[in-house]
Amino acid sequence: MINETNIINIPTTLSTEAMLPQYMHGSGDACCDLYAAYETVILPHSTVLVPTDIRVAVPEGYAMLICSRSGLALKTNLFVLNAPGIIDPSYRGNIGVILHNLSDQPVTITRGSRIAQAMLIK
Repeated sequence: MINETNIINIPTTLSTEAMLPQYMHGSGDACCDLYAAYETVILPHSTVLVPTDIRVAVPEGYAMLICSRSGLALKTNLFVLNAPGIIDPSYRGNIGVILHNLSDQPVTITRGSRIAQAMLIK
C-alpha cells in the first residue's frame, strides 16, 4: 500500500466487503485512496464513522494521515472532520473515516466509494 524509502506496509482486510487502498495514478502519488466497506447514508449536517474494514501496521517513527478527497468535498460537501486523522504505529484496529456532511442534502456513500486519502509520514 504505502512505499516510502523502501518501507512497505501491506494492509489486511477484515471482511469480504473491504477494498485495499490504491494509488490512482501510480507509485509517485503522495496519497492512496481509502474505500468505504459498506453503504452509508450521511444526513445533512451530521457526522458518521465510515469503516474501511482494513488495518495496517504503521512502522515506529511514522504516522498515517487520513485526509479529505478534494473531488468528494467539491461534489458532495463531505469532509474528513478531524483532518488529518492520525493512525499511530500502535493502532491495529479497523481504519474508520470520520466524514461530516456540510450540505443540506443526505449523501449516500456506496460500498467501494473512495472516501478519503491516506499518507505515510515520518
